[in-house]
Amino acid sequence: MTKRAPQLEPIVFVVDDDPSVRAGLNLLFKSVGLRAEVFGSVSDFLQRDLPEVPGCLVLDVRLPGQSGLDLQAELGRANVGIPIVFITAHGDIPMTVGAMKAGAVDFLPKPFRDQDILDAVTRAIERDRRRRAEQRAAGDVKRRYESLTPRERGLLPLVTAGLMNKQIAAETGIAEITVKIHRGRIMKKMEAKSLVHLVKMAEMIGVHLSANDEQT
Repeated sequence: MTKRAPQLEPIVFVVDDDPSVRAGLNLLFKSVGLRAEVFGSVSDFLQRDLPEVPGCLVLDVRLPGQSGLDLQAELGRANVGIPIVFITAHGDIPMTVGAMKAGAVDFLPKPFRDQDILDAVTRAIERDRRRRAEQRAAGDVKRRYESLTPRERGLLPLVTAGLMNKQIAAETGIAEITVKIHRGRIMKKMEAKSLVHLVKMAEMIGVHLSANDEQT
């Protein structure tokens, strides 16, 4: 029986150089049962190892040293997927568009309503929950894929391309009955409920029939 992943308490990280904003947001998030951690600069935040729990980053645009936009770019380069909600008293349209194109959940001008920031943070945390769930699912599929033999891995793209056993046998030069046996083992090891399910899992980990393979 598959164990469910534990429901981990999310964390809202706040980076703002204004102590009153940090204190206010800390109280606001705690008032609705959200754990919050606050930082006065990007450098302070980067000293914190991010835990493996759902969360989001409430980030001021203008900060001493690195700006919020600089941090967004740095996190993107490092493939750190924590969702960001920007807050600023000095925003403009190009800045907002750039931040949103780079993946920000929202861009709120100061002063903002409590409900607006709470709504944005709720969306951000939910996005992070989905991202983490997708990563766990992809990891599970990858482990199943690694349990396949080299021969089974070689046949998987042909199976997911929709080829029949007879066609795969012709492509690979192995007996049709052998293809049938390998197909059954692939389905079992990958825990695939159907061919469609197998195709979705193969797409999830980037296993597919390339154009070069199709031509050979």
